Amino acid sequence: MNSLEIEISGKLDKEITELVRRSGLDEQLGLNQTGLTYTDLFTDKMLIIQLIKVGLPYSFFELIQKYTPFSEAAWAKFLDLSMKSLQRYKQNSRSFRPLQSEKIIELAEVTNVGLDVFGEMEKFKLWLNTPNFALGKLMPIELLNDSYGKEMVIAELTRINYGILV
Repeated sequence: MNSLEIEISGKLDKEITELVRRSGLDEQLGLNQTGLTYTDLFTDKMLIIQLIKVGLPYSFFELIQKYTPFSEAAWAKFLDLSMKSLQRYKQNSRSFRPLQSEKIIELAEVTNVGLDVFGEMEKFKLWLNTPNFALGKLMPIELLNDSYGKEMVIAELTRINYGILV
């Protein structure tokens, strides 16, 4: 990880701890908020479900957006929003609806797995934008618009991580 990714990761850790505390999920789920990290988020499915129900605030999304390899235009497409609507979320510091919150977490998870496999954002970004034989000769990024495609991308990343090449 480069210094910017490390800085953003630290901010994500603080933001997830604060988000869980503000929403009361720490008490509801019996979480120890002092040890909660951004990476922990992906291992606690019940926490993910509750955060989706509450809706992610724009401040958390903004950090995730900086951490992922996706452009603002790509995010608008993933979230099924116009660029103008996405800007309104920012201006009004709105929280996202549950469906959008779920998509944000899914793409953050893909990024987390991709960075674990490739070790650096540029290599992961290159892989996302390169046609992949195992994924029907599509670019992995093209499959991230729905949850089935996201699962295929994560499965392929897992195979790569374990050295199982198709």
